[in-house]
Amino acid sequence: MTLTPEHRSLLMRSNRLLGATLVESNLVKIENLEAANERLLELIGGGDYRRSSVLAILAYELHVLNEFDVIHHVMDEHGTGLVDLRSYDVPEEVRAITELGACRATWTVPFDCEEEVYFVATAYYLSPAVRAYWEKTLGGLIVWYCTSLEMLADYMDKIEASKGASPASANS
Repeated sequence: MTLTPEHRSLLMRSNRLLGATLVESNLVKIENLEAANERLLELIGGGDYRRSSVLAILAYELHVLNEFDVIHHVMDEHGTGLVDLRSYDVPEEVRAITELGACRATWTVPFDCEEEVYFVATAYYLSPAVRAYWEKTLGGLIVWYCTSLEMLADYMDKIEASKGASPASANS
């Protein structure tokens, strides 16, 4: 799966604003963010959207940030919940509204809906661009939850498989 120009722009904005908030929250140093941004541009330039995450680069390539420290920070400072997506099947009404390009660009997935209240899991809550995008897209009340990049990637693969595409052959 390749990203549309709109989703690619969203990916860049989401990562840029997440990085800025991580620095403002004293979770990473500016020089670490600069190195992560350089690596991010390499990945995007090569079309590797599946790994195009400043959070993943900081945590798992540069080892200057613990992803779970970010999750705890978001839960403590912003009052979000924590969700384990492994036990969720993809409801049909959620699958119908889910654009995988937007999910991959924002590291965010809607995972349930009850009477126009959407339950959304994200690793990018600290990015204002991500919250604004999903609030506009879903148009209803959102209950935000944090989750890990790994769980999001697995859940997106599950959505992709349920839509009939093969995650192994996808380019995203």
